[in-house]
Amino acid sequence: MHIVVCLKQVLDPEITSQFFQIDPHTNRPVKESSDMVLDSFAENALELAIQLRDKTPGATVTALCLGDDSSEDILRRALSFTANNAVRVWDSAWTDLDGQVVGHILAQTIRALGGAQLILTGYQASDIEEGLVGPVIAEELAIPCVTLASNLEVDSSSVKGTCEAEGGHAIISVPFPAVFTIISSETNVPRLPKVKDIRLSKSQPIKLLEAAEINLDTAKCQPGVKLERAYVVNRDIACEVLPGKDGSQLASELADKLLALKII
Repeated sequence: MHIVVCLKQVLDPEITSQFFQIDPHTNRPVKESSDMVLDSFAENALELAIQLRDKTPGATVTALCLGDDSSEDILRRALSFTANNAVRVWDSAWTDLDGQVVGHILAQTIRALGGAQLILTGYQASDIEEGLVGPVIAEELAIPCVTLASNLEVDSSSVKGTCEAEGGHAIISVPFPAVFTIISSETNVPRLPKVKDIRLSKSQPIKLLEAAEINLDTAKCQPGVKLERAYVVNRDIACEVLPGKDGSQLASELADKLLALKII
């Protein structure tokens, strides 16, 4: 069984707000302001893919990322998780892609790799949060898509997922091939890679595919959504420090001020 897990590089979500900036010309976060990391839901998907590989004789995991040279860092992380292969697809013309275009490119890349029985993506990326890529890949490949999955079980012909549902969970089974979008749960907490595997990952090859190699539809590579403006809302914060050391007196003064402001 061939498992493809789609990864995305994003700005570190833990960035301090004062360092977060948006370029007014591109409407994208300024990458130089923070470290780039593997998206958290994609990391959950990667962990789940490795777990399934280890329980399924003959299975392999390919980590796939659409990104420039810098995205090889997250593919190295996938290799340190013991992914069997790493593939990066990129073209210098891809400067402003929406979820529909990304899904088309990844679907065609998976076709170029010979297909897959199981394709895993994060439920949504922590930067744009569209949640489109997994469903678009499934539509492009004309295969089932199940969203909000936290755990998977496979047999010879189908895969069964535990999925988040209103008021609880649902168990959904679909035949291979299929796409699942993965959420975080206690069963797919990302592992800590072993030092040996981290060292090995630094020397393992990463396959690069370019646009000409994956039979893209030119019309489908045109973004259907244009981001007109993205900005950080400026909020004025006023802070008043109450003088004194008497705790009960300070508490009383604080309560009076909160009452006056109609907070309590």
